[in-house]
Amino acid sequence: MMKQYKKELIVSTLLALLPIAAGLLLWNRLPGQLATHWGMHGADRWSGKAAAVFLRPLLLLAAHYLVLFLVFRDAKNRNQSKKVVGLLFWMIPAVSILVSGITYAVVLGWKFRLAGLLFAGLGLMFAAIGNYLPKCRPNRTVGIRIPWTLGSEENWIATHRFAGKVWVIGGLIMVLAALLPEVPGIIVTILAAAALSILPIAYSYRYHRIHGTKSEPDPLSKKISVGMLIFTAVIVVFVAVMLFTGNLHYRFDSDSFTVEASYFDDLTVKYDAIDGVEYREGNVDGTRTFGVGSFRLLLGTFENAEFGTYTRYTYYRPEACVILSANGKTLVLSGSSAESTRSLYDTLVKKTGL
Repeated sequence: MMKQYKKELIVSTLLALLPIAAGLLLWNRLPGQLATHWGMHGADRWSGKAAAVFLRPLLLLAAHYLVLFLVFRDAKNRNQSKKVVGLLFWMIPAVSILVSGITYAVVLGWKFRLAGLLFAGLGLMFAAIGNYLPKCRPNRTVGIRIPWTLGSEENWIATHRFAGKVWVIGGLIMVLAALLPEVPGIIVTILAAAALSILPIAYSYRYHRIHGTKSEPDPLSKKISVGMLIFTAVIVVFVAVMLFTGNLHYRFDSDSFTVEASYFDDLTVKYDAIDGVEYREGNVDGTRTFGVGSFRLLLGTFENAEFGTYTRYTYYRPEACVILSANGKTLVLSGSSAESTRSLYDTLVKKTGL
């Protein structure tokens, strides 16, 4: 079967490796190490230039080959729609170009909304997949593989026609979410993604209840379905934990203090580097350019009109903030409440003598 797609395999391989060519063209403009994390005093984590340019595209290429291997070894895909198989050749190469392109853009100082770019990219991907879902024929590796679709070809066809419409609409909604501020955009994207997952399953179950199952899926198909459901459940739980949990803890030492954050790197600042401490009621607005943004914590590098690029370790929409300045950099901190933030401010004033 692979022999029919030699051209696609060659072109998709070249596209997946295109970031390496771009990295080589930019080689003299790239630093010896590429910054992958930014803290209070600028970049504080790097990857070697060679690893950043070569490793990620090669890993994604390996994943690309693995996906194709799993698809082509499934005998049921021998009669699969060529358009569906063709789509599989371009998805991972597109991801390779996107993620490496973001890395190069950040290093070269380009300004863009990372969250908006990710929402739009995700939406376009879902819309493209949705356009091809109705053409997907029954198999064990591609499509909506749940017991009711695997047990009935009629259910499979009806479900994938319905899912195609849902995924196209949901994908376009995600693209529009890229125009929203970050937090509303996250909410819209999560709700759209949930609809893309839940509605086709509900439709398939309803179809099964009305029309029944014409045949029984083979044991391997059942195992694959159960495995995918478990995997999906684990991902949902993981995302929920990341979005709604986490804490900040401040540790004060003799010459510095450390912010210990859930799901992100700790940050240590020396007292003698601090030349300003301000307590401010209310939240400090900003757009996240790197780090963690959830409904519990806001961590990493942000931008706004007042401070330009600044570092933030706060709870989501805090009642008050502490603003530190050090060596021309700005750091915004908070506790879980106005009282704890005021206590943090008093401690920092005492430790710094400001």
